[in-house]
Amino acid sequence: MADPKRKTVLITGASSGLGAEMARQLAALGHDLALCARRIEKLDALKGEIAAAHPERRVEVRTLDVNDDEEVFEVFRGFKKDFGTIDRVIINAGIGKGAPLGTGRWDANKETAMTNFVAALAQSEAAMEIFREQDAGHFVMISSMSAMRGMPKTMTTYAATKAGVAHIAEGLRNELYGKPIKVTVLYPGYISSEMNERVDPKKAKGMVSTEKGVRSMVAAIEKEVDSACVPPLPWAPMSLVMKHAPLGVLKKII
Repeated sequence: MADPKRKTVLITGASSGLGAEMARQLAALGHDLALCARRIEKLDALKGEIAAAHPERRVEVRTLDVNDDEEVFEVFRGFKKDFGTIDRVIINAGIGKGAPLGTGRWDANKETAMTNFVAALAQSEAAMEIFREQDAGHFVMISSMSAMRGMPKTMTTYAATKAGVAHIAEGLRNELYGKPIKVTVLYPGYISSEMNERVDPKKAKGMVSTEKGVRSMVAAIEKEVDSACVPPLPWAPMSLVMKHAPLGVLKKII
């Protein structure tokens, strides 16, 4: 008899950082995995690692460039065909590029907007296509604490995209309220990952290890909460400060 707690979880951006660690922790909790990212060699290595630690888990991997709209739908549909059912989709793929507006780096800001918002919208379409057909599923959007308020300089475009994807998830939750499809949006704070490895530690107060940060993320995902700042401390109370503090006060703490 199938384990009712065992889910098939599709994770984008799963080759490193938060995505790879979510895969490890979700496999340890008993879930099967559909993992996709651009770097297939890293996915293959992760698959081998998980197979060695949890041989009873099923892990399938596919190459995916989330900026290729057709490939997004092809990969999601392919995983659905592989497993028969996709119980949870975690939209995690993203980049951290950006520059102050008007400084000649339109290319970096456009790339951030296309990858973090437009590509996330495509992934949302592909996920919801599956969930509507099944009339069941768990949609998880990885946003950021930077979505709480407009951010300055190199963070301006990035924060705007993260606010945008949070609203995609919140809009779906509004639409699907009371129905079998659940929606979660997570707002991670400073969690060590490949994306922020160049961040000055002095400007990243409260940064936690990838393993610890993802443990908070996975706990919230497993509970299927509507939304959560992760880790809860200090980020849940900090979210109120970020949203409501006078700008002069906010500028001193970010």
